[in-house]
Order: sequence, then C-alpha cells, then structure tokens
Amino acid sequence: MSGGGRGGPPRATPIGQGIVRLGIVLLAAFGILAAGAGYWQVARSADLVGRPDDPLLIAAARDVVRGQIRDRDGHVLATSKKDANGEPYRVYPSKAVAPLIGYASRQFGTAGLERAYDAELSGIRGPDPVDELMAKFTTDRYRPQDLKLSLSLDLQKEAVRLLGSDRGSVVMLDPRSGEVLAMASTPTYDAGAIADPATAAAAFAATAADPAKPFLDRAVQGRYVPGSVFKIVTAIAGLGSGAIGTGTRFVRQPPAEKTGLLVSGFRIKDGHHDFTGARPLAFPEAVEVSCNIYFALTGLQTGGDALSSWAAKLGFGAPIPFDVPTATSQVTNGGGSFGGGFADDVELANASYGQGETLATPLQMALVAAAVADGGTLMKPHVVTQLSGRDGATNIAPETWRQVVSPEVAGQIRDAMVLAVEGDSGKLFTPGAAVPGVVTAGKSGTAQLDGSAKPHSWFIGFAPANDPQVAIAVLVESGGSGAAKASPIAGKLMADYLDSVAK
Repeated sequence: MSGGGRGGPPRATPIGQGIVRLGIVLLAAFGILAAGAGYWQVARSADLVGRPDDPLLIAAARDVVRGQIRDRDGHVLATSKKDANGEPYRVYPSKAVAPLIGYASRQFGTAGLERAYDAELSGIRGPDPVDELMAKFTTDRYRPQDLKLSLSLDLQKEAVRLLGSDRGSVVMLDPRSGEVLAMASTPTYDAGAIADPATAAAAFAATAADPAKPFLDRAVQGRYVPGSVFKIVTAIAGLGSGAIGTGTRFVRQPPAEKTGLLVSGFRIKDGHHDFTGARPLAFPEAVEVSCNIYFALTGLQTGGDALSSWAAKLGFGAPIPFDVPTATSQVTNGGGSFGGGFADDVELANASYGQGETLATPLQMALVAAAVADGGTLMKPHVVTQLSGRDGATNIAPETWRQVVSPEVAGQIRDAMVLAVEGDSGKLFTPGAAVPGVVTAGKSGTAQLDGSAKPHSWFIGFAPANDPQVAIAVLVESGGSGAAKASPIAGKLMADYLDSVAK
C-alpha cells in the first residue's frame, strides 16, 4: 500500500487569487504607462515642444500665422503675410536685425530668435503650462505670442551704417538691467528673401556661399583675439585678488619698453610707449597708455589660476546665458599645467594683454564693460522683455547674474578707463570715443593677428562714467588700431543713445 499525500499532484491555485494577481500586474503596468505619459506630456512637455523636430512645430511652419517681433519702440521687426495659396510666410522690414532675429522658412527651418522662440511664436508653448496642456485636446491648438525686444531699431540701423562695408559687430547694453539696446553684425543679409517661398532657394544659396559669412552672428558667435580691451579683465583679476593695487609699479617696465620684457626666453615688446619715460607706471597710468608690459607683469604676478577664475566670473569658459546660443570665450585653450590651463608663463604673460590663445565674443566684452559700469555687478544679458498673446502678457524682469568685484575695485577700474578716454595721453588711443559733454570711460584695443593680416580694431566702454546708462563693445575685423575705427563708432553710438533718452 502506498504512502501518504506527499507524492500526490500539486494543489491548484484558486481562480480568484489568479485574477487578483493578474489585476495587480495590469494595474502596475498601466500605472507605469500613465506615469511615463504624464512625465513626457507634462513634466517634459515644454522641452519637447521647443525642439526643431517637434511635429507640431513642423506643421505650424505651414499653417500658423506666427506672432510678431517688435523693438522697444513698437517698430515691427518680423511679421507675416499670406501667399497665393493662403499659407503664411515671414516678412522682415529691416535687414539690419537679420543676424539676431534670424528667419523662419518653410524650406530652411529657423535661425536666431525665430528659432529660440519658435514654440512661443508658433503658439505651441504658452505662459500657462495648464492652458498649454489642455490646448492639446482642443481644435484651437495654436496660440501665437508676440515678442517685444529691448533693442532699438534706430540704434541698430545706425550701428550697421557705421560699420559700413567692414565685417564687425556692435553690442550695446544697459548695464543696470542687462537689456540689449543694439546687437549688430555685418555683413547682414535679406532674411525676407529666405522666408519668401518664391525666392527662398536662391536667396539661401547665395547667402550661404558668400565668403563674408553673413549667416554668422558675429556678436554672439564670432570669437576674436581681444587685444588690449582684455586688459580690463586682467585688471579685475589683479585688483580683485589683491595681487596688485592702484599704486603698484614694476621697476622692470621702463627698461623693458626699450629692450622687451624677457619671459622664459620670449621677448614681449611694447615700443610705442617710450614717451612715458624712465618712471615706472602705476595702474591708472598703465591703463591710460595701454602698456602691454605692465599688464604682462600684472598677469604673471596674479597667476594663471586667478586670471582664469576671475575671467570665469565674467562669463569666460562657458556659453553665456542669453536668448540665442553663444560661443564660448576663452582665456586659454586649456590643457596646460602651469595654472589655470596655461601652458607656461609665456602664454600667461601674452594672454594678460589679450594675445596668445585668448578669444572673446563682442557680447562677452560688452559684459566686461557693463560689470565695471554697474559697480562690479553683472546683470544677465537679455533682449526679449515681453511675450504677449490672447492669454495675456509675461514680462521678463532684469536678473542679477553675478557679483564680479567689489564696488571699490570697479570704481578704481572705472577711473582708469576715464583716463583712457579723457586723459591727455589716453586721447591718443581713443579718438572720437568721448561723448560730448559727458565724462566717458573706455578702453581701445589693437588685436594683433598672425602673419601680415591687419589687426582687429576694438573698443569697450560706458557713459556717463559717474552714472552709466549704456555700455558698449565694438569690433571691426582687420580694422587696424582701436583708434582707427572702433573708438569713433562707439562714441557716436553712445552719444546717439544718450540723446534719445534725454528727449
């Protein structure tokens, strides 16, 4: 007779328990799907609709009348018309703003602010996330918004006119708010011809093939050797770190103006300051006469780590947070072990007066001037000040980005920059920069290039020096000395702006 029940068949699971387990599994699966859908449809919705390959944006390019873009005074910078088929296309009344505004084209997509604010201008992304989510389930999906800019079209046109046939850029800021007043890049191009379906193909091809690179927004994407305007960065690092004071003098400086400053076998020459005589210069005088040797010695005394870290406070070493993407300015190309990424003391010495591997965008150098002008406070730059549509308006308020240096140090640098424009010797290097009737601060730059190429012409500055309302950076590619082209352009534009606000 066989034994007990251990060897018998297994007992069956009750049907009710199986159904419960299956229900739990299905509930968990649907929960995961719901959480995923919620994450992508709500939490990440704003990111997704901002992508150029978003299907809604692609559809909107053909069907939606985009919001307008206007300047600070209400002048239309971008609007829309309809073609013979009733489909909208973009119209741009002025070529002066093309590199910044960009274009919106059915064939070639978007660029500039048209790209950065594509979702808002198309009405896919709105100020209220809840309304935006609910709009997805309605027949009235698109709610285009208008953009208002801080930029002045009149100033922009004048900047482009003054740059003329030269390749270059002008960036003007209100240092108190970070608002962009003008952001010119030349040569410019016809964005309207690229947006018009009838002329788009030919216009885009011609612009892309132009060796002058009109599509390059030099204000934010052009990286240039800054030359002597970078001395203000070295001054911030030297004075801010305590490596030098306003009374610091280098006994090596006067003889080195004749023989060159010997740094590890490399001679730094600066022969055009022989008229300063045998007396070592103090900091304000060195700024006034733009002494390369003084600033090379300042950089060596400050050190590579400090120079790089103080420059980073101004925005060097990373993209600047702005309405459109910005190229990264650099003090050094990095990778060196000397300190701050420098290869050796020769590179550091050259970088300290704006040569070597130092590169900067005009926007970056405008921010350097703005930080000094605003007492060491650097405001976050922005050009869009308001988005408005049928659901209301959203204002974009000024925002403090960083406290770069103390007001005391900023004041010391400001006083030296006043000498560089108003001083008897400074006037020789910055003709035309002084605003009539207004004390003006600034610094010119002559950025030497390799080979026989003419140097870049630079100027940065602000006015009035005792109550700054405008900061500026001017860059003229291969324009010669800072005195030759950049300085007078800056003086004229600052005067125009101050005249306009005084009316």
